[in-house]
Amino acid sequence: MIRKIILGFLKKMKFLPPETYVKIYYEYYTGKKLDLEHPIEFNEKVQWLKVYYKPKILNQLVDKYHVRTFVKDRIGDEYLNDLLQVASTAREIDFDQLPNQFVVKGVHGCNFNLIVGNKEKVNKTKARLLFRKWLSKNQYYRGGLEWAYKDVKPLLIVEKFLEEPNKEVLDDYKFYCFDGTPTLVQVDVDRGIDHKGFYYDMEWNKLPFTKGVKRLHDSDLEKPEKLDEMIRLARKLAKGFPFVRVDFYYVNNRVIFGEMTFYPGDGRRDFRPDEYNKYVGDFLKLPTIPEGETHITNWNG
Repeated sequence: MIRKIILGFLKKMKFLPPETYVKIYYEYYTGKKLDLEHPIEFNEKVQWLKVYYKPKILNQLVDKYHVRTFVKDRIGDEYLNDLLQVASTAREIDFDQLPNQFVVKGVHGCNFNLIVGNKEKVNKTKARLLFRKWLSKNQYYRGGLEWAYKDVKPLLIVEKFLEEPNKEVLDDYKFYCFDGTPTLVQVDVDRGIDHKGFYYDMEWNKLPFTKGVKRLHDSDLEKPEKLDEMIRLARKLAKGFPFVRVDFYYVNNRVIFGEMTFYPGDGRRDFRPDEYNKYVGDFLKLPTIPEGETHITNWNG
């Protein structure tokens, strides 16, 4: 308990060298010591990537606005959701010009989302205060020094509201790609209602683990008709990276790009049962830091 308190105090010191800080951060949340010299588990390797893997393109790909150019070039803009507005300040969001349903996102971090199902019920003053709060945040310092977000300019985008008949929340397909190869997919169901997470391999065999606080369910999910298309698209987007998670929505039999994530859960949410932290970690082959360098800046995509 005393050590937990000390780690909690040190966790506030974002000015510490990244290789020191991530050890504090990781132990505080997982209770495990982090060995950056010999990382084994998946989340240990994610912490290593935070510190040592720094190709500049990552800044573009975690940015929910600028990643659209990358997606358009690699797989085509037909897989992008409709963009309604872009704003650098809260007051630039023009509610009068928006449809009754839409989604506002901060491009520069996670959980910056306002889902509007009925514009008439939105308190615009409170919404703009929320947007200002988002725009004041930097994801790098907000969490565990996720390097890719450090230089992302805060920005707001408004996208089309996606919905599917008989579903309150869209299913979210998150492909874990190692060395450009989609290897397993996390499917999030009923997020915000009764959140369930399922894991499958690329042949749609259910895998016997879950992640974070979500429990392992005995039920199964129907294989999406366009699974092969999602796998093909994820492979194209993931090319050249030791690891990236590529997310898609599957709406009315249409595949729509969600985001690209290099540090799922900030590298601190374990798989359960515990042995699957190493199982997933074994898929991630960390690149070699060039001789004479302190980190990796080259990208061969």
